Amino acid sequence: MAREKVRPAAVAGSWYPGRADALTREVDRYLGEVSSLPAGDIVGVIAPHAGIMYSGPVAAYAYQALRGRAFDVAVLLGPSHYVAFEGVAVADEQAFETPLGLIPIDREVANALLAASPIMHPRPSAHAREHSLEMQLPFLKRVLPETPIVPLVMGFQRRETIEGAAEALARTLAGRRVLLVATTDLSHYVDARTAGRLDGQVAEFINRFDIDGLLEEYERCPEHACGGGPALAVLRASRALGARDARVLRYANSGDVSGDYGAVVGYLAAAMGTFEPSASA
Repeated sequence: MAREKVRPAAVAGSWYPGRADALTREVDRYLGEVSSLPAGDIVGVIAPHAGIMYSGPVAAYAYQALRGRAFDVAVLLGPSHYVAFEGVAVADEQAFETPLGLIPIDREVANALLAASPIMHPRPSAHAREHSLEMQLPFLKRVLPETPIVPLVMGFQRRETIEGAAEALARTLAGRRVLLVATTDLSHYVDARTAGRLDGQVAEFINRFDIDGLLEEYERCPEHACGGGPALAVLRASRALGARDARVLRYANSGDVSGDYGAVVGYLAAAMGTFEPSASA
């Protein structure tokens, strides 16, 4: 595949190990530490995107829940950290590079999303440095190694963009075996007690599958989550695609790794689908 058609890994060797053997060991260690996952069908997950040593133990809960399942495509939606723009940027490459190998992009689905809504548009600059989606790829490569992706980055996280993205996803992906992946971190650089209170509110909305309530709270207090818009769009699209339940699988903060609880970042993993009543919370 021509190099100009591949998006190079931007943070390999810094945010996560750049060597395949070291990265495999670290990802598999986090996945192997997961316990108590829901039973049932999964349509979407929410996972964090900080450096892997901080967010990886939490993200692993979202991805271990996918092991052994089959999907036609995984559509990833994350926030833009480096480029300001309106709408949602659809990757225009053929594949994303990882130390574990290339992950192909499903161009048919990507092009269908571009045609589905004017908020969807190609913007390579939004993907060039963006780490929020890249941090998901090592986990996806380990648990769903044959599944192609469609990488999407949301710019300004306005209500109309959130709702438009959800509608475009639901309409385009209906009838497919699709996995939706939203990536967000939660509270940033507050003490752990404050983070627990703020992040606990987000978790309560997710566990109730209260999308409208979470959207109102996010509009009132956007500092709750850097990727609140992508999470809300995926929650709404998951429901439209058949999910009846949402469940927080794990919560932690950066202090649990660094030992510094004075200024932490919150991390949450969640799944949306139809879960068996006997599954543990």
